[in-house]
Amino acid sequence: MVQELVIAIVAILCAGALYAAGAARVVKQYERGVVLRLGRLRNDVRGPGFTMVLPGVDRLRKVNMQIVTMPVPAQDGITRDNVTVRVDAVIYFKVVDAASAVVEVEDYQFAVSQMAQTSLRSIIGKSDLDDLLSNREKLNQGLELMIDSPAVGWGVQIDRVEIKDVSLPETMKRSMARQAEADRERRARVINADAELQASKKLAQAAKEMSTQPAALQLRLLQTVVAVAAEKNSTLVLPFPVELLRFLERAQQPQLQQQLAQLQQPPPEQQEQQQPQQQQLPEAVVPPVPQESAQQASPVQSAPSPSVRRPSRAPQRKGPSGATAAPAAANADTDDRSGAEPFAHH
Repeated sequence: MVQELVIAIVAILCAGALYAAGAARVVKQYERGVVLRLGRLRNDVRGPGFTMVLPGVDRLRKVNMQIVTMPVPAQDGITRDNVTVRVDAVIYFKVVDAASAVVEVEDYQFAVSQMAQTSLRSIIGKSDLDDLLSNREKLNQGLELMIDSPAVGWGVQIDRVEIKDVSLPETMKRSMARQAEADRERRARVINADAELQASKKLAQAAKEMSTQPAALQLRLLQTVVAVAAEKNSTLVLPFPVELLRFLERAQQPQLQQQLAQLQQPPPEQQEQQQPQQQQLPEAVVPPVPQESAQQASPVQSAPSPSVRRPSRAPQRKGPSGATAAPAAANADTDDRSGAEPFAHH
């Protein structure tokens, strides 16, 4: 009798141990347990620690409540300004409602991954290339809102979305490099021009001060010679101040003017010889020139008409003075035509 009782107690203990082994569950600190009894969701979500379920009746699903880091595969897209880019990102999310993550969606991690890829392509098409390269904070916020809106119903909270890398074609990289180089060259030229302007103002002030004290220019020249000679060169280049040349030129101008005036005036002996000659020369009397002689002396004469027959001329006679006397008939014709009295040349 006692032996049978002992055997029954041992059997009960073994059955209890087996039941306890089948019903006992351990939920970790970063997990939550969702119990489905006969396929029906239990309202109570099991917290971390030891818990019991009915073997064969209840089914416990553990949900990780940690922040999950999920890389988003690189997506090819065309920006709003028609530039082909390849963008990849990373998403940080966690489960805030374990029951919804189990019941509302089959695999919440796969769903979040697909939603992130779709949102990333959409944000690429709505943005410019400059925004993708320089204004990523705004794009990250917009991408986070696009993913978080459907994920709230899945019991998932999006903590952060970051765009990791933007890959550009080689041609676009070269174009951007040329643009950046041109911008840097422009800034360098502006800086050089500004430096030249400031230097010119300072040099003008220095020249104004030196003009009041000419000895300052000589002192500056000596300082330059000392600076050049300190390098132990075999050849010394000595600058010659331009102001000294201008001073010498101004000093030589009165002397040159006097020399030119002296060269233009004739010597005194020649002046004395010219004065008596001018006094001895009488005034020349120019006799009046007769009209007939003027007509004969003119190089241009009217050509005779071929229909008129001219009379033969008489032989000309020369007077004692060598002047040629015209025939009487010619003189008469001339007198009749012009109405003038004939002249006798002596």
